[in-house]
Amino acid sequence: MRRKPRAGLRQSGPGMFKKILIANRGEIACRVIKTAKRMGIATVAVYSDADKDALHVEMADEAVHIGPPPAAQSYLVIEKIIEACKQTGAEAVHPGYGFLSERAAFAEALKKAKITFIGPNVRAIEAMGDKIESKKAAAAAKVSTVPGFLGVIEDAKHAAKIADEIGYPVMIKASAGGGGKGMRIAHSKEEVADGFARAKSEAKSSFGDDRVFIEKFIVNPRHIEIQVLGDKHGNVIYLGERECSIQRRNQKVIEEAPSPLLDEATRKKMGEQAVALAKAVDYDTAGTVEFVAGQDRSFYFLEMNTRLQVEHPVTELITGIDLVEQMIRVAYGEKLAIKQSDVKLKGWAVESRIYAEDPYRGFLPSIGRLSRYRPPAESKQGEVTVRNDTGVYEGGEISLFYDPMIAKLVTHAPTRIEAINAQAKALDEFVVDGVGHNIPFLAALMQHERWRKGALSTGFIAEEYPEGFKGVAPVGDVATVIASVAAAIDLTMGERKRRISGQMMGRVVQRDRRRAVWLNAAEYPLDVFRSGEDIQVNFLADGETTNFVKLKSDWKPGIGVWTGTVDKENVAVQVRPVANGFRLSFRGAQVTAYVYTETEAMAAKLMPIKQTGDSGKIVKCPMPGLVVSIAVKEGQEVKAGDQLAIVEAMKMENVIRAERDATVKKVAVKAGDSLAVDATILEFA
Repeated sequence: MRRKPRAGLRQSGPGMFKKILIANRGEIACRVIKTAKRMGIATVAVYSDADKDALHVEMADEAVHIGPPPAAQSYLVIEKIIEACKQTGAEAVHPGYGFLSERAAFAEALKKAKITFIGPNVRAIEAMGDKIESKKAAAAAKVSTVPGFLGVIEDAKHAAKIADEIGYPVMIKASAGGGGKGMRIAHSKEEVADGFARAKSEAKSSFGDDRVFIEKFIVNPRHIEIQVLGDKHGNVIYLGERECSIQRRNQKVIEEAPSPLLDEATRKKMGEQAVALAKAVDYDTAGTVEFVAGQDRSFYFLEMNTRLQVEHPVTELITGIDLVEQMIRVAYGEKLAIKQSDVKLKGWAVESRIYAEDPYRGFLPSIGRLSRYRPPAESKQGEVTVRNDTGVYEGGEISLFYDPMIAKLVTHAPTRIEAINAQAKALDEFVVDGVGHNIPFLAALMQHERWRKGALSTGFIAEEYPEGFKGVAPVGDVATVIASVAAAIDLTMGERKRRISGQMMGRVVQRDRRRAVWLNAAEYPLDVFRSGEDIQVNFLADGETTNFVKLKSDWKPGIGVWTGTVDKENVAVQVRPVANGFRLSFRGAQVTAYVYTETEAMAAKLMPIKQTGDSGKIVKCPMPGLVVSIAVKEGQEVKAGDQLAIVEAMKMENVIRAERDATVKKVAVKAGDSLAVDATILEFA
């Protein structure tokens, strides 16, 4: 056990916990610690071998080691959490989300040990934590529910029969599920069979419970959830809604509050139904009632999460209410000091989940060391707030064993468009090196016309990126900004070199102003020069200026983000030097900008283009992971689309399929093997 001096810790008052333990890790553990410290409550972290140097361990006042990296041997072991409480004298436990947060057995064990659970009562967890039982409870509380089958499903044949009766498409979902795990959508009887098997398998490995249920899948739906807050004195209120329709594989990517779909009447109706359901199970902490909504504002109960949600910061920013603080106060027995009439929604908040995953390779998980981690500064400038909830640091590692989340970037502003624009700029400033990450994709989404209009559905990503994310081509205003910044950086670096070499000799030396900036296949002839405190870039056609841009910045060589103004608009562009140019990132476009003199440009056009070889006969592991199963044998003929293997990475099972008809020549791995990214799985003849 580690104990650290608590210099400057403000002691909690006589009517509050003195010390709490956070039974979690990563950004949510850090998030809880921040509020606890502000309240003057001492904190205890728990950690596995993989997390011994984690940020939450550093932030807490004390830390207790609880086992090896696999969650089933550490964070999910109830006895180890209780023993850590006893060792440290922690009076209460905040579970965060995931892990033990919705385990009734955990809440019951804490109660027996006379340790307070900062979460709902056992009855509420049992009633709402089980997706099947929660739907029955919702129907009894007169909450709108989706047609479906909530009984025991015997096998894939039984599942297909149920789906036929409900009508396609259907959703197959783990009863104990959450976070998109154990969930499949089926559009035909054939898809039901495969989806049923995968959902049961994922449910078993993720939750230790392979029960699934089937319900009607609402076409073109939106995902809207109501935040509720209750106490142990029968009071329950709702804190508005969040929209979480931007999802990939049922995993939320971007959340916002409020929803651009709802009007005040629908918000009130949904909120009152959520409160009715919460009261029906004597709900007594922060929780979320999730709905699937039609484009016509019709809505149906989906599930209730009896815990703090990942996306809770957007609600905190539009209401000004610290949900973690309220959970702690309610757990101690205090009455809610907030009435429904006190809840006012102010402005708009947008949250992006930044994951260690490669958007250019189908969002496959990425692991490794964060060689650079420079998030935008948390700030409040005027009416715009930037918040970054994170559990990592520069030099830390993203582990194979846990969720790949790096951070949650949240912006708040008076209007939705202002919040989106603030998010776009913050994403442009967010520097992550060492692992693949989804920032380019998130930045591209912020510019997407359909997203900016609020014309959303849970199928948004699949519909707008049917072939996956291929990056953003630098065109239009984006190209103008990138080319201008590349020219300005080249000018600034050239000036610095001349000062170092003594060429300027204390006076201004006229340089050749003409440059050619290459962005992929596009060439931008231009003039670049100093104009007072600005840098001016004139774009040319046939030697004549077609338009010009003025830039102002205090950027210096070596700084990873160029920040300044382009024609008085605030801009942030990430900069990584390469030969003859710079790798620049802006608004989702990542491009190498080559900056040449006219002579250099002529020579560059004569250089041959290197061709890459074909490795189509080798099936490589697209992500680091564990081989769950191999579906083929050497000598077996396979057709395009046939299953070859299943690899589990970061709690998700990924099916590897054949991309073409072929014969298996060699199988290089077996079930149980741990594979690195690009490791060979099998070879075709």
